[in-house]
Amino acid sequence: MRLVGAPAVSEDLLYALARPLLFALDPERAHHVTLETLRRLEAAGLISLLRQRIPEDPKTVMGLRFPNPVGLAAGLDKDGRYISALGALGFGFIEVGTVTPRAQPGNPRPRMFRVAGAHALVNRMGFNNGGLAAFLRNVEEAQFRGVLGLNIGKNAETPLEHAAEDYLACLEGVYPHASYVTVNVSSPNTKNLRQLQDSAALSNLIGLLKARQARLADRHGRYVPLVLKIAPDLDEPGLADVAAVAMAQGIDAIIATNTTVSRQAVQGLAHADEAGGLSGAPLLDPSNRVISLLRQHLAGAVPIIGSGGILSGTDARQKVHAGAELIQLYTGLIYRGPALVAECARSLRG
Repeated sequence: MRLVGAPAVSEDLLYALARPLLFALDPERAHHVTLETLRRLEAAGLISLLRQRIPEDPKTVMGLRFPNPVGLAAGLDKDGRYISALGALGFGFIEVGTVTPRAQPGNPRPRMFRVAGAHALVNRMGFNNGGLAAFLRNVEEAQFRGVLGLNIGKNAETPLEHAAEDYLACLEGVYPHASYVTVNVSSPNTKNLRQLQDSAALSNLIGLLKARQARLADRHGRYVPLVLKIAPDLDEPGLADVAAVAMAQGIDAIIATNTTVSRQAVQGLAHADEAGGLSGAPLLDPSNRVISLLRQHLAGAVPIIGSGGILSGTDARQKVHAGAELIQLYTGLIYRGPALVAECARSLRG
């Protein structure tokens, strides 16, 4: 049954009509066309055509109040140019980035591929973004006043031994504008980045960021939570190490997970062998495995935000049952459209 106040035109139908046109385009081109269309609809006051009324289902996590537990994952809006439009779709929170201190083009094109037979994507974007200064201008101009996560990383050209300098520079810049800050050490598309998940390297990096966070909290008069985003490809000892570091250093939440380098679930499908991170439906079970193991190791000490493979309300519930307190969407939006936001919110409330 449609909720009172929902638009008369089904957003499922609107997206069903638009999707074949978008899927006829190169995936990266379709990505930009979609975001620009959303921006224009929002500017014209027509974004409600794509949004169902979403029930209030407030959650308090990390000391922040989320109007509902369904968020947008980082990566869709790397430069923070579309925060207002995306925020109008009914998400309980928005995360944008990953931003690096200096602008960088990312990896050569083509670098995004649909694995349509598995409702999946492969991307090797490589933190393409306009740099911290441009990112902050976009964030400052946004009209969105909800919970906003800002996701930070390192430049590809920065040696791993100097990665902390990039993360610290980004933390300094984004701190005044963020509801929370996510430390991305798990993208498979920046060479050697995932080595920062190793216990000693992670402990050093998070220790430096937590010390800077404390100074920034004093300077700005408010505490901004620090969140860690991890890979789905960690084994159980690796996850135990991540959990130990998170608890010892006082990380405020963990996002599980980023994309996977495994192709076990998509072997033989078109574009499955492209290099990069796999997202979408095949990621659901691996990310749920990580969430479940993390829950055991964390024993409730650190909240988990579940991301990866959500294409239905049922998938969202599986994330919560595995141990997530909040969830994030990305690839599911490409295959299902904005109606997925309301479906997940209703499913988690009911």
